[in-house]
Amino acid sequence: MSLARLLLSAVLGLLASCASSPRTSADCYRGPKAHLVNGQVIPPRQAPASVRRAIAAANAIQHAPYQFGGGHGRPSHGLDCSGCVSLVLNRAGLLRSPMPSSAFRRYGRSGQGQWITVFARRGHVFMTVCGLRLDTSSRGTGTGPRWSLNPRSTKGFSLRHPSGL
Repeated sequence: MSLARLLLSAVLGLLASCASSPRTSADCYRGPKAHLVNGQVIPPRQAPASVRRAIAAANAIQHAPYQFGGGHGRPSHGLDCSGCVSLVLNRAGLLRSPMPSSAFRRYGRSGQGQWITVFARRGHVFMTVCGLRLDTSSRGTGTGPRWSLNPRSTKGFSLRHPSGL
């Protein structure tokens, strides 16, 4: 009988963990939302200083062109996905030097963050800040860094966040 209970609790635990796993980037934030006004994000009043700096950095690069390898320390006219996320985290004081997208699978702490979540897989990385998605591959709005209200599937992505955020 104890083996049956053990198996039942294991199955229930597995089901609970699957149910709580975020399906889209929009499922990863429960705090006060930032507001998107004319392509610029306005942070919530209670956002920490580093989150406000991240938003300011992301606002400054809106509509920069996409350039593969851009933002990784060599001259460029645009940013790629990891260059975009690296720049924002660096200006927020949360990253020392640029990282490629796959390296973000080990960035910070595992799981979704309270204010910032980084979604990383081999070949692509994007982030959410105060519930809004910053991505270089936003559908219908061109390529390059863009804020988006549209959620994105998290399937295949590792969720990471800066420590304390």
